[in-house]
Amino acid sequence: MTPLILVANAGSSSLKFAVFSKTGANEPVAEAAGEVEGIGTKPRFAVRNAAGQTLVDRAHDVDEILHHGGAVAVIRSWLNECYKNAELLAVGHRVVHGGQHFSEPVLVDKTVLMALEGLVPLAPLHQPHSIALIRAVQDAVPAVPQVACFDTAFHWTQPAAAKAFAVPRRLTLEGVRRYGFHGLSYEYIASALPALSPELAAGRVVVAHLGNGASMCAMRAGRSVATTMSFTALDGLVMGTRCGNLDPAVLLYLMDRHGMDARALETLLYRESGLLGVSGISSDMRTLLASDEPSAKEAIELFVYRIGRELGSLVAALGGLDALVFTAGIGERSAVVRAQVCRHAAWLGLELDEAANERHGPCLSKPASKVSAWMVPTDEDLMIARHTLKLLSGRSSD
Repeated sequence: MTPLILVANAGSSSLKFAVFSKTGANEPVAEAAGEVEGIGTKPRFAVRNAAGQTLVDRAHDVDEILHHGGAVAVIRSWLNECYKNAELLAVGHRVVHGGQHFSEPVLVDKTVLMALEGLVPLAPLHQPHSIALIRAVQDAVPAVPQVACFDTAFHWTQPAAAKAFAVPRRLTLEGVRRYGFHGLSYEYIASALPALSPELAAGRVVVAHLGNGASMCAMRAGRSVATTMSFTALDGLVMGTRCGNLDPAVLLYLMDRHGMDARALETLLYRESGLLGVSGISSDMRTLLASDEPSAKEAIELFVYRIGRELGSLVAALGGLDALVFTAGIGERSAVVRAQVCRHAAWLGLELDEAANERHGPCLSKPASKVSAWMVPTDEDLMIARHTLKLLSGRSSD
């Protein structure tokens, strides 16, 4: 029988997933990826194989997929149909917040699940959906192990000062501190750097994860030193619909002047700001780059400017820079944005190779550049599959 690992990433009304097979070399091999979207409203189930070819794309009645349990049932039915001689070894989950409890992936049990529920106040927009999915999988296939992989875990290596806010100590002890996110993406990039250059992997690198959610991470020898996101995934860079860095007094002003409560502020900062808010047009960088509207150009300019500002801060945390790496949707696909960021970084000695940038690298800089620039596609699903397989191997050897 073919051993399979299912990787899952739950949203409020969607469930993204990937299927990996286990090889003799113990390295997961991508088989397929898909999504159940419109859960509870207009469900649609789509799957593509590893080559990107569509295998399934169909609508479902809403009563079939009212919640994550229904999505699990649809995926499980498809797995049984498509992989008749397969065995589901485990399900690996992307869990946004590991809080102060989890510095590495863990097998989910009752104690872990209780701890995850205790972290809901730190990630109220994400954590409940991960928990709901874990419970749905437990109900559907109770004998199948589940592994929680945390977006915060990679940043545990940061020094204490990089994690701290200047607030009363009682709040710090309560968990009010910088955590950082996109850790699974950064961990994958760190694992991919040695194949590009051993010197690069051992050096001082800033990785720019630029997508609808965007952040940057300073790494020394593949370990996180500092990052732009902090207590939540709202801080740092301008994002698709999130504001990024913001003076906290702006919130006090909005509460006093406009009578906004926590939920109204949440909607404003998470869903109405960022590229969408500045441009008034779209949260999609592709749409903004294609637009002649001045507000679209202003949104792009602010996006790039904030990357340049944060890059300077991260270089200071590293005490210098050897390489800048772009990844995620915008970082991997937009030569225009990469070029603008690299031009802003010319003061570091970064010389962009325009032709290499247009063909998407992997190396984007000139041979004589003092700081090299790279484009490296990320693969968070593979990172989760690796962690899941590693924990299963450890479990079987106990």
